[in-house]
Amino acid sequence: MSAPEISLYPLVALHAVSNAHNEWVALSFDLSAAEGDPFQAALTLLKTPDVFAALAPLDCILPVPHPHLLELSHLSTLPPNRVILRVPAAACADVAVQKKLAGYADAGYRIMVEGVADGSAATMCSARSLMVDASLVMPPVLALVAQPGPHLATGMHSEGRIAECAKAGFSWFAGDFALHPSHDISVGDGTSRKRLLALLGMLARDADSRELEVLLKQDPALSYHLLKLVNSAAFALSSPIHSFGQAINVLGRRQLQRWLQLLLYARQQDDGLANPLLPLAAVRAAQMEALAKALGWDRDQQDMAFVAGVFSLLDVLLAMPMTEIVAALSLDLDVVMALLDRAGPLGDLLKLVEHHDRAGLEQAGIDAETYWQAQLQAYHWAIQVSRNL
Repeated sequence: MSAPEISLYPLVALHAVSNAHNEWVALSFDLSAAEGDPFQAALTLLKTPDVFAALAPLDCILPVPHPHLLELSHLSTLPPNRVILRVPAAACADVAVQKKLAGYADAGYRIMVEGVADGSAATMCSARSLMVDASLVMPPVLALVAQPGPHLATGMHSEGRIAECAKAGFSWFAGDFALHPSHDISVGDGTSRKRLLALLGMLARDADSRELEVLLKQDPALSYHLLKLVNSAAFALSSPIHSFGQAINVLGRRQLQRWLQLLLYARQQDDGLANPLLPLAAVRAAQMEALAKALGWDRDQQDMAFVAGVFSLLDVLLAMPMTEIVAALSLDLDVVMALLDRAGPLGDLLKLVEHHDRAGLEQAGIDAETYWQAQLQAYHWAIQVSRNL
C-alpha cells in the first residue's frame, strides 16, 4: 500500500468489542492520522512476535481507510481467520474497490463496512458485517439484513441501548457502557458492600490468611469464584481444590491478593451477565504493573501500580465516591493520590493507561514501543482472566 512512511512507532487505542453476554469477542484497532496510514501502522504493531497468540481467541478489526491502495501482499502475514478489514462505506461505491475486496473475501478475509453504504455496494464488496455508530440513531433495517453479520454497534453508553440494538439486529457492541452500569451490588445489598470493603481493607494491610478465609466463607459468590479459579486450566492442578486454606496455599499470598482484587469484579449482574468491568480492571492493573517494571521501579512499587490500576474502577463497581472507598482502606499514600487526584508518579501512569498520547509518554520517559508491549501484555492477561473467572 502506497502510504506515508511511519517515522515513529505507532500508538494505538484498542477498543474491546463484546457480545450480548458482555464477553469480549474482538479488539478494534484505532489509530489517528498522525500515526501515518492507519493500516500500515496496524501492520507494524501486528509484526510483534506471537501477537495473535497473545490476543487469542479475539478477532482483530483493522482500519483500511484507503482500500483502493490495498494489495493482497499486504495481508500475507495476517491470518484470515483472525482478521476483519474495516473499510469506509463511501469507498464501497467504487467498482474497482468492490472487485478488490471481493477477491480478498474469497481469500478468507472478512470485510466490515464502517457506516451504511448506498444500495447494494456493501454486498458487492462481499462485506459480511456493518460497523455503525448506533448511539442515537439506528441504521435502516435493510442495511443489516443484507449481510450475515455479526454487526457491530459502537457508541454504546448504556446496557439499555445495547438491548435496543440487539433487538434491531446487532450482536457485537463497543463503547463505554461498562462505566455506566444499570446494576450495582449496593442496591438492596449493603451487607455485601461492607463485606467487600472489609476484604479490601484486609488485603491492603496484608491480613492473616485465616482472617481472609473467615470473611470469604461469608460471601458465597466470592467463595465460588475463588474455588473455580484455582481449579481452572490456568493452574493445571493434578487434584481438585475443595477448601479455602488449600486455595490460599496454592495461589500464594501475592497472587491471592491480586486474584481477590479482581474477583471483586467477577460477580454476576442481576441479569446473569458477566460484569464488563472485570476485563477493564484487569487491563489497567496489568498495564500499570508492566509500565512500572519498564521504568525500573522495584517490586513493591510494581505491586502498588497494580493496586492503583485494579482499584481505579471501584467507585463504578460499588457506586460510591472514591473518597469514601479510600477512607475505608489502608492504602499507601501514593496509591491514594493516584486514585483521588491522578497525582504523583502512580497518578501519572494511571492517566497514561486511561488515555495515552505522545506528550504524556515522553514526559513519563516511556517510548511508544514499550507502551505497546505493556498494552499487549495487559490485554493478554485480561483475556485470560476473563476466561478463568
